[in-house]
Amino acid sequence: MRSILRAIVCLAVLLAGAAHAATIKVLCDGPLAPALPAIGDAFRKQSGHQVEFAFAPSPVIRKRIADGETADVIIIQPDFIAELAQNGKVPAGDHPAFGRVGIGLAARADAAPRDTRTPEALKQVLLRADTIVFNNVASGNYFAKVLERLGIAEEVKAKIVRTNPAEMFEAIVRGTGDDIAAGTITLIRADKRLRLIGAPPAELQSYLSYAAVPMVGAQNPRVANDFIRFLWTPAAKAQLAAAGVE
Repeated sequence: MRSILRAIVCLAVLLAGAAHAATIKVLCDGPLAPALPAIGDAFRKQSGHQVEFAFAPSPVIRKRIADGETADVIIIQPDFIAELAQNGKVPAGDHPAFGRVGIGLAARADAAPRDTRTPEALKQVLLRADTIVFNNVASGNYFAKVLERLGIAEEVKAKIVRTNPAEMFEAIVRGTGDDIAAGTITLIRADKRLRLIGAPPAELQSYLSYAAVPMVGAQNPRVANDFIRFLWTPAAKAQLAAAGVE
């Protein structure tokens, strides 16, 4: 009889936990896509709550929210969070960045590494390239300034291809020459068709920082805040580092 009662109690506990389990929606900038699914899975194992991610560039997320889309958590660049706070979409206040992603140079998987450790070495790599591809959002806009700082913007202008983030690496994969893309290190490392051939030297490097914030009117505000706190745990930090997030 006691064993039956224990089984009934255990079943009741499991059912109660299932009844209180929630699923939160997280809108997140694309460069974090290689890291966050594993973090969401670790959060699920710890809390019992599911995390559904939707990835898009920060400007696209801003527009989707402006058009009425809702979520429980938003993970984007701090400048966009400040704008959303002004529009009442997220709480105002301090939302520190939990990670940052640097810019790297990519070529096809069979390409040789290059020396990009100094401005002059990077300059020569770019001058020898047949095509230089970068996107039309924040990381690409910064790399355009790198070309100006190197003094080669006009010299390489004819071989520059700018695309939206989703299509950027396709131009490299389809190419046959010495084709190089400048993009976020996380996405380069995650794409098996590519090789990270180098990164700009420290004085030319730039980072995209990311912060997480609950959305005003979130369906599961408590779980949303629990997930945001989880991003700062050692377990989450290890997953971020493994994907190239500093």
